[in-house]
Amino acid sequence: MRWSFKLHGCAAAALSVAALVLAALTWLPGALPLFEPVWPMVAVFCLALLLLLAAVVRHFAAGADRSAMWLAFRCLPGRVQAGLGFLALAGAVVVGLDAAGDRRLQDAEVREGRYVAYDTSVTTDRAVELTRDEYLALLPSSRRWVFAIAGLMAAGAAAGVLTVGELRRADSASLTRVP
Repeated sequence: MRWSFKLHGCAAAALSVAALVLAALTWLPGALPLFEPVWPMVAVFCLALLLLLAAVVRHFAAGADRSAMWLAFRCLPGRVQAGLGFLALAGAVVVGLDAAGDRRLQDAEVREGRYVAYDTSVTTDRAVELTRDEYLALLPSSRRWVFAIAGLMAAGAAAGVLTVGELRRADSASLTRVP
């Protein structure tokens, strides 16, 4: 496998780990100063999206069908397969636990100097004003799903690009062996 595939896959896997750790940190009691600014969430999500788009482009450039991709994935080392599977499972668990939790108040934000959130239990005027303490308590849960989805996207990018890299390696090895 060429170094560009390894670098792309490792960067995506590292971003997936970082995003899932950030998502898991949102369950810790108290407000961490990392979750109040929006830029960490936006940065992680945009990086994951860029890595995923690059992996999709590489996947289409390979031009292989699903069965060939599955065989190439199965040719990856067992630890790599296990690590990618763990990242995907951890992301799915975080998303599932977040979806199963109490989601009455969502999307905490600061609007014109006031702290507001959307109340899903009412049908009219969903914006509810919060105190700063309520806002800080609700903020991590508002950020959790974005970090978890970014972690899943980065894990998918890592799996896809490493699979395409393995397919390319196998194709180039078979071309050199032909008499």
